[in-house]
Amino acid sequence: MDEIIKIDLFGEEFRFKPDDQVKDPSQVVQYLTDYIQEAEGMVPNKNSGRNKIAILLLAAMNLSKDFHELKMQHAELEKDMENKISSLMKKIDKGL
Repeated sequence: MDEIIKIDLFGEEFRFKPDDQVKDPSQVVQYLTDYIQEAEGMVPNKNSGRNKIAILLLAAMNLSKDFHELKMQHAELEKDMENKISSLMKKIDKGL
């Protein structure tokens, strides 16, 4: 993928080249932008350099929290699927 993705943070443009594993890089940028906008609403005096860092940190922490929750849900789903597969295998074995 040779696409260069641009993101504007506090009036400054950043560019990155996503690797081939990123299926929709513009969606990744949109997620980040959404998290930053949400964090901006929680921080007063958004133009202060110190507060810009606080906004980015808050956005990163919120993103990290959501990622952790998704990882936990995924692990629970995997465990549930393993249990169901195991139960089905036992039923199949009994039927044979």
